[in-house]
Amino acid sequence: MRAVHRGRKPPKSDVVIQRRRAARLRAALAITISLVSLGAMDPAFAQFRGGDIRPMSVGPRPPSSFGGSTFGNVGRVDPGLRLMPNDGGAVVSTSPNNPSPTIRNFTSRSNRSVANGVPPANERRYVTDEVLILLNGNPSSAVVDTFTRRHRLTRMESQYFPLLGATLYRWHIPNGRSVTAVTTELATDHGIGWSQPNYIYSLQQSVAGEGVEKTQSEGDIAQYALAKLHLSEAHGLAKGDQVLVAVIDSGIDPSHPELQGVVADQFDALQSSEGPHVHGTSIAGIIAAHGRLVGAAPAVHILAVRAFGLASSGAEGTTFNIVKGLDWATSKGARVVNMSFAGPPDPLMARTMASARQKGAILIAAAGNAGPKSPPLFPAADPNVIAVTATDADDHLFPMANRGAYIAVAAPGVDILVPVPGGSYQVSSGTSFAAAYVSGVVALILERRPRLLPDAAKRILLATAKDLGPKGRDDQFGAGLIDAYQAIMSLEPKATANSGAAVR
Repeated sequence: MRAVHRGRKPPKSDVVIQRRRAARLRAALAITISLVSLGAMDPAFAQFRGGDIRPMSVGPRPPSSFGGSTFGNVGRVDPGLRLMPNDGGAVVSTSPNNPSPTIRNFTSRSNRSVANGVPPANERRYVTDEVLILLNGNPSSAVVDTFTRRHRLTRMESQYFPLLGATLYRWHIPNGRSVTAVTTELATDHGIGWSQPNYIYSLQQSVAGEGVEKTQSEGDIAQYALAKLHLSEAHGLAKGDQVLVAVIDSGIDPSHPELQGVVADQFDALQSSEGPHVHGTSIAGIIAAHGRLVGAAPAVHILAVRAFGLASSGAEGTTFNIVKGLDWATSKGARVVNMSFAGPPDPLMARTMASARQKGAILIAAAGNAGPKSPPLFPAADPNVIAVTATDADDHLFPMANRGAYIAVAAPGVDILVPVPGGSYQVSSGTSFAAAYVSGVVALILERRPRLLPDAAKRILLATAKDLGPKGRDDQFGAGLIDAYQAIMSLEPKATANSGAAVR
């Protein structure tokens, strides 16, 4: 036992030991605070398993006073979610149960050349002469100019995104250098939070017939989804009134008879002069049509986001413009976000979707039309998203639909009569349209339960779906065909027992 020294200073050795102990305690406390702060500020630290998202709070929460995340305080994190260890990596490795390339910690420099967004060797779905760079906060012009000179890049556009707590820059790569070479170079720059390609996404549609005559009989035949999803019964209980659904797509024609009075606000991420487009108009029609056709939620209001512009393949969108759309839609209070497009894994988009979900947005995405042998397509394969596949009038799977464990549910998407610009209609197929039906059904549920959380919405869809294919949830149909009426009715016992409180 160490002797107690009374009335005089302790020996020098004791003082040194005490100081060392105090230093270790301070270091341990700092690490604990940093981990808690990172978990509170960065939802990407939350551990998601199998795409099933546990409950979270969307109520107000005081901002953290501690640093440590490039993104800052970007959302509200469920205190029940476990924090991932701060091991210095920047991207969570993908797996069949959690394929999302979620960004975790951009400030760490260890393993930076691996952690940064250098595209995989076989990935070509990106703009070949552009790179995206994320900088914390809102940097000064002097800081930005330094990056410009250092890496010989030309600044094209930039925007501060509240969802990310950072500024995203789009740069042109001159002199014929490749995106891989530039992102590899940027990985060694300690001042850059993140860099990656500007990935390209495509809309998920195939046209079965154009110029359909405006006869009521034609509409009755093509709207088999009404009976399949029991929408007529569901509309006796809810039509999506007071619910905002964001459609991130190509341009929507708000003057179409099916969509008059539907579009509450519009945002053009492209700042283009393009007119309305077939795909965006069709998706909005499936969700909200209320003329000759009957939409899944005919009383909703649409937030129209143009993030896809004309291309040889129909319409294409990029990471930068999709992130713009997600940020805008969330700021406008969108409760449902329809994403009927597909493409490569994208850490920046994954991070933005995680933040949007933390703010209460329910994200719906098309599984993709690349066929049964295709690898997972995003954003559907992201664990923050409800992935939707397509079926036909006989409940058969759309042959070109993607497969995978991430498929949540199915909805009609084959030979669907949809509105197109100019007051016309056409018959189309694709997982795009199935996703739109699910977005509409979620809007119906939200009318009955406005405070419903994203994980609860997903559970309701899965629990009330009609099983198709192999017994139980499978890689083709997910939990099965959604049922709008049963989904709404599943709320009623809880509403009666708990005076209408939100399902959690």
